[in-house]
Amino acid sequence: MNEEKSMVLVSKIAALVEQFDRRCELASGQLRHLAQQMPGVVRQSADEHFRRIPDEVMGGVRSGIERPVAAYEQRLREAGERLQQASKALTSQLQRAETLHRQLIWKVAGITLGSLALLLAGGGWLSWHYYEEIRKSQVSADLLKAYNQADVTLCDGRLCAKVGKKDRQRFGEYVLVESR
Repeated sequence: MNEEKSMVLVSKIAALVEQFDRRCELASGQLRHLAQQMPGVVRQSADEHFRRIPDEVMGGVRSGIERPVAAYEQRLREAGERLQQASKALTSQLQRAETLHRQLIWKVAGITLGSLALLLAGGGWLSWHYYEEIRKSQVSADLLKAYNQADVTLCDGRLCAKVGKKDRQRFGEYVLVESR
């Protein structure tokens, strides 16, 4: 019985070894097939990862840059608003200065024209005044001219005239005075 059991056991072991060989061959075939497919799968996986890397890198860069860029844009916007406010204030000041300048020009022009009018009026009045004085003094000037031509002097505080001896022509009470 031992022999019979041994034979059954050997036949079972042979069946197991045969089954193991088939499975090993099958596994070997699958491993060969897997080994042949492995470079393609690795390549495909690498390609897929390489395709995702730029997106991931860009996403990381974008998320890393977005905050500083957003802060920079905010500061730029604020600076633009301050610049716009300063520009409006400067424009307002320039308009006020322009208005003040215009008013100053009108005032200076008014003062200048008033001064010119006063000068012209004063000059006209002075001209008229001295013209009248000259006209009034004209008789006196003619008289002084005649005195200068005559031989007239003061004698004891009285006017004396040397009268020409010939042609003693009389003009009323007056006698023609001889010229020097």
